[in-house]
Amino acid sequence: MNIRRALATAVAAAVTAPVVILSAGPAFADTKPAAQTQKKPTVAELEKAAAAAKKAYEDALAAEKSARDAVAAATSDTAPLHVKAKAADKEAGTATAARTAADKAVSDARFTLDKLPADATPEDRAAAQKTLAEATKDAEKAAGVEKTAVEKATAATKEAKDAEVAAFKALYQASEAVRIAFTAKEAADKALADAKKAAENPGCEPAAGLTTVATGLPSKIVAGTNADFSLRVTNGTGRTLDKVWPFTYVHATDRSGYKVTDDLLRLQWSTAASGGWKDVDVLHRAGVVTNLGKGRHVDLKLRLKVDAKAPAGPGIAFVAGDYRNADGSCGGSPDLTEYGFEILAAGSKPGKVDPAKSAKGKANTPDNKTQGTTSSTPLDPSTGTLAATGSSSATPELALAGGAAVVVGGGALLAVRRRRNHG
Repeated sequence: MNIRRALATAVAAAVTAPVVILSAGPAFADTKPAAQTQKKPTVAELEKAAAAAKKAYEDALAAEKSARDAVAAATSDTAPLHVKAKAADKEAGTATAARTAADKAVSDARFTLDKLPADATPEDRAAAQKTLAEATKDAEKAAGVEKTAVEKATAATKEAKDAEVAAFKALYQASEAVRIAFTAKEAADKALADAKKAAENPGCEPAAGLTTVATGLPSKIVAGTNADFSLRVTNGTGRTLDKVWPFTYVHATDRSGYKVTDDLLRLQWSTAASGGWKDVDVLHRAGVVTNLGKGRHVDLKLRLKVDAKAPAGPGIAFVAGDYRNADGSCGGSPDLTEYGFEILAAGSKPGKVDPAKSAKGKANTPDNKTQGTTSSTPLDPSTGTLAATGSSSATPELALAGGAAVVVGGGALLAVRRRRNHG
């Protein structure tokens, strides 16, 4: 799934304004119009297509070989048309020689007639005139024979050359057909290989039923203090999820919106089985939930520590959930859920503080309605610790966009990218 388009609006808005509210598409939404969405071919159909493409390529190779043989035959000295042209050329040469001889006979007869003495007898003069007339007649006949022979030789030569040109043209077309068939074969082979790989390693899919809800996060936090709240991860996917990673990320800036103060925020998580508070790992995961049954949920505690040096300014907390099963299937929440809050300068007296609201406008107060039974399997702190060392081999291969995000500067993009790159 292409999530870059879903991020494009967020990127532009984050660059042009310090604090903006965006409405980007869901993380897993297909950006193609519905009319363009087509059913993917099966592996069996792709195998059939690949076999057909291979056969077409082999046929094209055979046709190209025949075309090469035809070129060799057409350009050979023993080719029938070349033999015919040579014979016609030889015949034209003979006719030319005969015409030349006839022309000489005419010239000789005229010379003899012209050189007769004035006292030549009428018989001698009549004989010379007869010889000239006969020579002239023979010369005219020889010229006609020569013309016919030359035309015949010219036509035979052209026929042979045309045959060569046609043979080369057919070879070019056959070679082009081989190129096209080879390209089609490569594409068919790649499509088949990709389909087989996808069948062995199915891609991650959006899981709207996997929800994460933060409760108790205050809308105002004084620098130098901690804010404890909780996160409920609910499995509404209809199947048991082998491993679920709660994704958590906090971001803040000063009031200008340009100075990022994330390094002055520290987020920790804890459960009864975790043995105390632990920092979220480098992938911003609050441990890992194992064997989360369908319809069940798990609660974990979160603690946001704001350094006393943190300047006053807006902040935002992002939560989501990603999962991977033993069979290789994986997925996650299509969108981030965002909760906006405000950091007050150290020593401030905020008075009564309301709960922070999510981007949907709902305060993050505890929900007394049961969404499912708490999982009997607690967060696995050992896995969370392993991830903190930098190992991410077990994380789902997810990509996400900001959803209907409240973006503080480029913070939402950071959250998006971190989940996308490490999820």
